Amino acid sequence: MHHLTTPREEQPLLTAADSVRDAALLAEVVELRTKNKQLEQALASRAVIDQARGMVMALAPCSSERAWEVLVDMSQHCNVKLRAVATALVATTKNETLPEPMQRELRHGLRRLHLADRR
Repeated sequence: MHHLTTPREEQPLLTAADSVRDAALLAEVVELRTKNKQLEQALASRAVIDQARGMVMALAPCSSERAWEVLVDMSQHCNVKLRAVATALVATTKNETLPEPMQRELRHGLRRLHLADRR
């Protein structure tokens, strides 16, 4: 035999269902806001990385891919995120000094590009 609920018994069930839906919606909103913030940061990072890539290309005429490799090498050898390397390099256009380890790695990278260009 099926047991039917009375309207009085259904109200807590409906409230519980609404709470579950509300919780799911809230979780989705939080997740989407987090992803949105990450995308905003990625776009901002991308712009400064592209600027730094252009600077490397101007310093040692090379392809965009080769400039990317120089920046990645700087990042790895200095144990600093690529975004931080790019930010520091772009900041040199505003009279900021590039940290010594980054200067050294940039010189090495540019030297490798010049040597490869001679071959």
